[in-house]
Amino acid sequence: MVKKSIINKAIELGFSQCGFAQCEPLENLRSFYNEFVSEKRFATLQYLERYAGQRLNPDMIMHGAKTVISLTMNYYPPEQIPEDDNFIVSKYSYGYDYHALMRERLNCLIGFMQSTFGNLRARAFVDSGPVLEKAWAQRCGIGWLGKNTLVINKSTGSFFFIGIIFTDLFIEPDQPETNHCGECEKCVKACPAGALDIPWQLNISRCISYLTIENKTEFSDDMKNKLKDRIYGCDICQDVCPYNRLAQAHVVPEFLPSERLMKMRKRDWISLTEQEFNLLFTGTPVMRLGYDRLMRNIHANQAP
Repeated sequence: MVKKSIINKAIELGFSQCGFAQCEPLENLRSFYNEFVSEKRFATLQYLERYAGQRLNPDMIMHGAKTVISLTMNYYPPEQIPEDDNFIVSKYSYGYDYHALMRERLNCLIGFMQSTFGNLRARAFVDSGPVLEKAWAQRCGIGWLGKNTLVINKSTGSFFFIGIIFTDLFIEPDQPETNHCGECEKCVKACPAGALDIPWQLNISRCISYLTIENKTEFSDDMKNKLKDRIYGCDICQDVCPYNRLAQAHVVPEFLPSERLMKMRKRDWISLTEQEFNLLFTGTPVMRLGYDRLMRNIHANQAP
């Protein structure tokens, strides 16, 4: 009854999926993660090293937590921005910043739980705090970690955001999802930068999403040739995934692109002013990148 009530409320709030897992240390990942850190495979993302202990042991984040709730929100667009004569931004960045929207909805769900089930503690995370969202999504039965290192759901694909709640309320856990990639390596072969040459292990320093969003330095000549007109993020490994043939359009108005963004073409991007940048991207994930680095990405795609 508790689980069903939470799931129903989650769906009412606009979440697509909701799963549950026992809150316990992720011991099965410790060896891999320690190796990942010791070999400095995190590129410039120092926080992946700094909070390694907390990522593997949720009790260090919320002492006494008994249950992890994993929730997803679909962002697959009903209409995609045309790619002909255009630079490309990732589908997740089309509309309003998902961090704020999902955190608001997660807090609403926590409020519902507290008013319905009494005095309980809970914390919400959306790409915030030292939480291994993808690992918990798999444990909660949401999906499995694909060879592209993204969570894939057998029925809906991978175009979704993940939110996590830790709570001291005990809820019967779901069965973890198992891997369904099989022999398929479409994502591995499609990545122009070779970031997936070892399946299930992203080479962060070669990932186009990392390079166009997190990287603060200039591109090497080698990487300029591999950007493929991408100026913010990269969906290539998701676009080729057979499971994303099942992706259904989201129904979240906040995630829709503006009319102005839909009309952008290469000539508009190249001549973009900082004022136009602010009009296009205030309130979206791209705003965090900033005008200067977006223009850096545009110019890198123009390299001969």
